[in-house]
Order: sequence, then structure tokens, then C-alpha cells
Amino acid sequence: MFFFIRLIGITNAPLESGHSWRQCTGLMVSRNFVEDQSSIFYPTVNETNGGLGYVGMEFPALYYAHALVADVVGYDHWYGRLINLIISSLGIRFFYRLVKKYADEKLAFQASLILLSSIWFAFSRKTMSDTFCVSLVMMALWYGLQYLEQGKAKNLIGYGLLALLGVLSKIPAGIYLALFIAPAWKCWDKKGRLFSFSLVTVLCIGIVYYWYFIWCVHLSGLSGKWYNIGSSFAEGVHEIYNHWGNVAKRFYFSAFNGFVFFILFVAGLVRLWRERNIRLIYVFGIITFMFAVYAVKSGRFFQHHDYYIVPYVPVMALIAAFGLRFLDNKKIIFTLLAVGMLEGIINQQHDFFIKNNQRYKLTLEDMVNQLAEPTDLIAINGGGDPQLIYFAHRKGWSFDEEEANTDKFWLAYQEKGAKWIIFDRHLFQTPLDFPVAFENEDFLVYQLQGH
Repeated sequence: MFFFIRLIGITNAPLESGHSWRQCTGLMVSRNFVEDQSSIFYPTVNETNGGLGYVGMEFPALYYAHALVADVVGYDHWYGRLINLIISSLGIRFFYRLVKKYADEKLAFQASLILLSSIWFAFSRKTMSDTFCVSLVMMALWYGLQYLEQGKAKNLIGYGLLALLGVLSKIPAGIYLALFIAPAWKCWDKKGRLFSFSLVTVLCIGIVYYWYFIWCVHLSGLSGKWYNIGSSFAEGVHEIYNHWGNVAKRFYFSAFNGFVFFILFVAGLVRLWRERNIRLIYVFGIITFMFAVYAVKSGRFFQHHDYYIVPYVPVMALIAAFGLRFLDNKKIIFTLLAVGMLEGIINQQHDFFIKNNQRYKLTLEDMVNQLAEPTDLIAINGGGDPQLIYFAHRKGWSFDEEEANTDKFWLAYQEKGAKWIIFDRHLFQTPLDFPVAFENEDFLVYQLQGH
């Protein structure tokens, strides 16, 4: 049922209020894979800054899968949403299987319901890698544990491929690989199995290290663009200390988009302490420690963006479900689950809709097509948000108001090869001494002289 609820508005353009900018980044990469026939190792954005547009970013597994579908049926932005929704739904399924196998079915069912209506609800239907990567690692956990218990090459292969794709898609998903410490220790007498598992794990880590810390450095050197390289521990601690209110909000509200399940999470911690459930303490302790390291390394990004809590939410959902064990009355348990889920979905309902005052951006590409050639470079006033340059479907520059107010900023773009300067009038506009090629209530377009 939740799968179909999340299909509401699945074909919407990336104009919803929550993180449309990040979706546009990934969509540019997907579309450029299709149109430029570029390699998966060279993700490219439209903000080329006069260069090639290569960007150091997470391994674009989701965006390349989007491009493969588009190669067959033609490009449309919403394929990425659907791919993520399918993989993230499988991730919930494997989360359920893991909890059922190592705890019990009731806890697995309740934890899965809580996870479904958490922040996972909205981000599993966006063209973003956050739930996508964690889902792949959930699957890797299952096959890795199966291999350590039973052997079989297919389990090892499944673990290796899924773990590699998951952690490559975003490093924080890798915190769950730390859970293998205890199961691997139990296999100490199975030397061959433990060696094979360790070799595959080290190989995965090595490839991830190469992608992020060698290859992405190379790509960013070619274009000067790199998304979130993190911060030092000292900087991260300073950032979190000075914005502790925002950091706390990631846990008490952003995780579940409500308060009911957070209260249950706190209750679950109390019950965990009282019962001394070793298996759950192990899971909670290791993942919490690993996530704390990740949060500090993320620095300002963690306190600034709500989706940085996504990797930790499965554990919070598990502990919240454990908190329900304070209650014996089935009606009260059902009510708490229903109210908590309803609260989470209502607080994310904005993700289903596009505000009418944003729809004008959908006319941008048709307007640009009437003026410019597909290869013409543009400069548009999107600032740090790539949304406008994505919808313009052209490559070039995205400038901000501060830059536009400097003397003759447009000359620099003219010298670099830009043919058009476009202003979204809903943001700001600057009078220029160039011919006006087009204007309406939404956009003002100048054609640079000499072209």
C-alpha cells in the first residue's frame, strides 16, 4: 500500500519544496549520460563554467541506471524517482527480513512500518541516492550474513556487488558494514570462509577509497567542482557545537517528521538499558558510533540538510519499535503506530505537490529553444541552485545576485563564450547594455553582442 501511496505525483518535475536542487544535480548527470554518451566514470553537470562540466560526486549508480532506461524508452526525469522507489522498497523488505531473523517478526513488522513513514517516505521517491544507497547495503547485510553462516559463492557475490554499489553510491551507507564484526568473529574457525569474506570487503573498501579520494579529486581538478568533501574533525565538532539546536532537530523531528516515534525511540532506549538486550545493544552501539563519526565529518552539511539523518533512521525505527514493548494493550499499540505514521506522512505531504508559483520554470526550455541553438552556452541567475540551468537544458554558468551587481560581470561571460544571459525575474534582474532578445513576466533574456 505504501508503495502506491508514494506513487502519487511520481511524475512531477523536480519543483517540490524539498531538495529539488539536489535532484536537479543528479538529473543533469543522468541526462548528460544519455545525450553525451559519456562514461559512468565521468559524471557531468550543466554548470560547466566554460569547461567540461565533470563533477566529483558520489558514484552515479542511480543516475546511470536512469540513463540506461532512458536509452531504451527516451529521457524523462521521473524514471529516476521510480528506480529509487523500487530499490528503496526492496531495502525495507530486506530490513524486515534481517530484524525478523535476528529478533522476531513482530518487532520487524513494527520497525518496518515506522521506517516507511519516516523521512524515508519522501526521500525514497526522489532522484537522490540517500535511501538508495542504504537499501543496497541492507541487501548486502543479508547476503553477507548468509555467507558467513552457510557459505555458498552466490551469497558472497551478492554481498560484494551490493555492498560495493551501496557504499560507492554514498559513503555513509557503509556504517552498516561495521555490523559484520561480531558475525565474522564467530566464523573464526572457518578460515577459508572468513578469508574470502574479508578479501571481498577489503576490495570493496579499496574501490570506494579510490573513487572518492583519488578519482573524484582528479575530476574536481578538471572542473573545480566537488560536492561535500566533508570537514576535519575539529571543524566538525566546532560546527555541531555551535549549531546544536539544528543537530538535535535532525533526531527529534527530521528523522520521523514528527514526535510520536521519537518519544517511542527514547522509550526504546530506556527499555534497552533495562533489559540488556545484547544483540540490540550491539547494533545500536556500533551504528551510533559510526554515525557519530560521519556526522562530525559532515560538519555544517549535517546540521544544514535534513536528509543527512537518513542512514541512521533504520536503527532509530528499530529502537522505536522496541519501545512499544512497554505496552501490552494491542489497541494502544495500533493507535500509536497509526498516529505516528499519519503524523509523518502529513508532515511530508508537500512532497506530492508542486506549488503553482513554481510552474513557470517548466516553460523555460521551450523559451530557450526558440532563441538558442542546443550548443549555445548561457549564463542564468540560479546562483548555487542548479534548478534553472537544468530546466533551461543548456550548459554554461549559474550566477548569483552579488556577482551580477559587480561592474560589467557580463563581459567575463561574453569572453568565455556565453551567447545569452537569462534572468529569472522572480529572483532578480540587472539592467544590461545588450539587446533584449525576449522578455515576459517570468524571464528576461539578453543576447550578448559579437555573436
